[in-house]
Amino acid sequence: MKYFCYQIGIELKNQLTSLRKEFFRKTIHICTAFVPLFLHLAHVPALLCLCSAGLFYIVAEFLRFNGHEIPLISDITAAAARKRDENKFVLGPVTLVAGIVSAALLWEENAAAVGIFALAFGDGLASLAGKTFGKIRVPYTHGKTVEGSLTCFAAIFCSTFFVTNNCRISLLVAATGALIEVLPLKDFDNLLIPVLLGGIVTYCS
Repeated sequence: MKYFCYQIGIELKNQLTSLRKEFFRKTIHICTAFVPLFLHLAHVPALLCLCSAGLFYIVAEFLRFNGHEIPLISDITAAAARKRDENKFVLGPVTLVAGIVSAALLWEENAAAVGIFALAFGDGLASLAGKTFGKIRVPYTHGKTVEGSLTCFAAIFCSTFFVTNNCRISLLVAATGALIEVLPLKDFDNLLIPVLLGGIVTYCS
């Protein structure tokens, strides 16, 4: 009985740690919703800052991976890293920056904003919802949940409608975004979501 309680305690601790990491990681995700404002105010400087931050992270993560800790940056990376990222180069921030910069370069301001908002709110809130109250697992998706996918759809629909004021485009973008998010793409959904959804807005407008 004592051993059983100990095992339950270990499992609960691991779940809380995973949830804490997810909240921390997705808070960073959601903060990217400020990027369209910065791009609107100062497009080129904002892009340069994003690229510089991405390059700085790559150098810092490469050093961390080789045993050289960088104050603050390495701590943040360790605090946000998933279990699957242990002892690996954490790719998520790289694809996050690459997706945002690609959308900003490829599409006009509103279309890029739709893609970035979808990444910030759709992908960010889907994971939090799935981890917090997700119960119904979607087969062959490495643990994605129906609750997370519905949250993703709702978040992308609302943010897209806020930008476009077009229900038809918002439904199409939200459905596509929810489909991409539920696929087991690991960190590469950070790249696909803003680029593809921004493209949909561009060609449907």
